[in-house]
Amino acid sequence: MNVDVLIVGLGPAGASAAALAAQAGARVLAVDKRATPGQPVQCAEFVPAALAAQTGAVRAAAVQEIAAMETYLTDDPLRSADFRGVMIDRAHFDAALVDQARAAGAEIAFGLAVTGFDAAGAVHLADGRRITPRVVIGADGPHSRIGRAVGLVNRDLCEARQITVPLRVAHDATDIFLAPEIVGGYGWLFPRGDHANLGVGVAHVARDSLKPLLEQLHDELMAEGRVGAQASRLTGGTIPVGGLVGPVARRGAASVLLAGDAAGLTHPITGAGIATAVLSGRMAGEAGAQIAAGQAQAAEDYAEDIEDLFGPSLTLAVRRRAELMAHYAAGRRPDLAALRRAWIAWPEYRTDPTGVEEPA
Repeated sequence: MNVDVLIVGLGPAGASAAALAAQAGARVLAVDKRATPGQPVQCAEFVPAALAAQTGAVRAAAVQEIAAMETYLTDDPLRSADFRGVMIDRAHFDAALVDQARAAGAEIAFGLAVTGFDAAGAVHLADGRRITPRVVIGADGPHSRIGRAVGLVNRDLCEARQITVPLRVAHDATDIFLAPEIVGGYGWLFPRGDHANLGVGVAHVARDSLKPLLEQLHDELMAEGRVGAQASRLTGGTIPVGGLVGPVARRGAASVLLAGDAAGLTHPITGAGIATAVLSGRMAGEAGAQIAAGQAQAAEDYAEDIEDLFGPSLTLAVRRRAELMAHYAAGRRPDLAALRRAWIAWPEYRTDPTGVEEPA
């Protein structure tokens, strides 16, 4: 099959890559083993205000505007107005991005898995086709098969568990719950009109604590009269938290670009990844079309651009995460000061021990 750019995965990164590559004139095939875009939903469904301003799909999928973030470490939450955004319907959002890619001329195939990526650079599909593209873009999540084939693997992971609950009191903020027993993660309550996404994420080593921690948080919020008892839409997922992986390689005759979660572009502290997936996907799509047109330097340019755009914030977040996890590795729980230093809302997060602000 005559394809310039093959994209594996049709989440926000893959769909964005498909649209930009097709718009640039490349012959694009994008595949996803899932049957339906955006389903099952495996995220808290918040996107920052900046992405809402840049992406029509956010407006198409908007559920509720968010005015601030409220962080609970003591009984008196810290309200931060710098973290405005939009709660979206993730399935509608992903579908809108896929529609844009299709309209741009990309061939889209759901329910079609990759079964192999051989040493010559050919990709084998479950329908029996063998594709020999100039470029393969791996946008297939934290356990990327494409990344694994070229030795670019997310090795530091968090696990998350989430339910949707009735929201008894209208709310305009995303709530973050920090506690030493939530190892390497946090709890959240993200409002969606008259319901909310309630979840907990922890380091992979503490994954067995997810269910009891979520039940405890649910019970506490019910006792406060904030949420109802009925839980629906139980979901979970894996979040890469080790920082940038790759994002470029070669496999035989194919150039390989990773984007989104596959490239480790989720934030190692917050786990946020939708905005970086869209942006990196666009960049990968443009670079993929350029490589297919004979501009081999575009792969290196993509790697440099990814590092310039996301590197400083990821590097700082990885360092703060390592500082936090060192407490657990030493057999002690982090105190309030350590938890403050490891969360983006407090100024300690952005400064070194002498008080000098660090690049982010």
